[in-house]
Amino acid sequence: MTGSDKGINLLTAHGSKGLEYEYVFIAGASANNWEKKRKPGGGFAFPDTMFTSLPKSKEEEELRRLFYVALTRAQKHLYISYSYFKNDGRNLEPSMFIAEILENHLLPVERIYIDENIQAEFAALQFSEEMQPEIEKIEEDFIGALLDRFVMNVTALNNYLQCPLDFYFNNLVRVPSGKSEATEFGSAVHYALQMLFEKMRANNSTFPSRQEFISDFNWYMHRHRESFTKEQFDRRIEYGSDVLANYYDNYINTFNKIVAVERNIKNVVVNGVPLKGKLDKLEFDGKSVNVVDYKTGDIEKALPKLKGPDGKIPEGGSYWRQAVFYKILVDNLENKDWKVVSTEFDFIEPNNKKVYHKEKIVIRPDDIETVTKQITDVWEKIQNRDFYKGCGKADCRWCNFVKTNNLAIALHDVSDEEEVWSLGEVHEGL
Repeated sequence: MTGSDKGINLLTAHGSKGLEYEYVFIAGASANNWEKKRKPGGGFAFPDTMFTSLPKSKEEEELRRLFYVALTRAQKHLYISYSYFKNDGRNLEPSMFIAEILENHLLPVERIYIDENIQAEFAALQFSEEMQPEIEKIEEDFIGALLDRFVMNVTALNNYLQCPLDFYFNNLVRVPSGKSEATEFGSAVHYALQMLFEKMRANNSTFPSRQEFISDFNWYMHRHRESFTKEQFDRRIEYGSDVLANYYDNYINTFNKIVAVERNIKNVVVNGVPLKGKLDKLEFDGKSVNVVDYKTGDIEKALPKLKGPDGKIPEGGSYWRQAVFYKILVDNLENKDWKVVSTEFDFIEPNNKKVYHKEKIVIRPDDIETVTKQITDVWEKIQNRDFYKGCGKADCRWCNFVKTNNLAIALHDVSDEEEVWSLGEVHEGL
């Protein structure tokens, strides 16, 4: 477990209950954010003049308590700030709780003017998030040796299309990274499924028991328990055992028993590009193949990745591309006349309604043409050393890593459009 005493936690007043910090900054203590805030839902409300008295006291008291909760999170230093104006120039007033505080406590009030140089620096920072960072080129002898050994797989293809720097750091120079809880849990699930089918094949097409299936999962988890904290390990063991037991009961009578599992495929060349891949499972119906890929994690987050190219994602989702890549890989395998008719993503964790789900993608000829072109184009860019400049997306991990650690030798415009950012100038605080 790692952390930093210089970190900043951004919390709502509700979310801060029970926590304490040496420094607390309450921003936006204006009436429009507190007692005059519009209620959610946008429904009908009676005007203030309809009745002689309205039961506001309870609501205001709850808000006052909430404000008090926020105030008392501070151990040593407390700052409360509010603005005089909205962005459109209209006036703002401080919350009535500010006036109540000042009536009972003599606190310093400081009017703050933000220096123009600071505003310009902030504007440049916002703009730089939309710039493509370029890193220094590595010596050709070193990079050339890496590229001589490089063989394209679907992970490298997806990473490059997401960001060339992602490919550079993860697939080319292979920056080491620690194993995450989610990744190791997924590996344990994959191992249990591999053992389930390997034991079935070795035992005259008879699947092992549910308990043996879960025991294989537990064995892998214990073998790699250094990747988890004690709390993570206990939680994942309990959760995984429950998920796999229900998965076993749901599918054990419908599994295809004519399968190949954990099949490494290499020495495939398409349009002069060497390809390789490791497939979780191949299900056979004669020479026709359904490729199965296991997925752990939230299925709802995965659904957009299953979509083909459209206006929002011109290159298509990463899972869709994976499905097509596997067909290209298997269909071009020498000494085999297998033909992939579909790729199926088997989601091992159920959805919010506890329903298990499989998503089958039937691949069309134009899908093969699209992904084959992506493979060829990316291979050519890689061979031309076109991986030193990032994508420039604001949420790109590797672009932000390069900018944050001052590794960029240049920043390039993502587009020709320029944005102008402005800050309000007048603030006041306690």
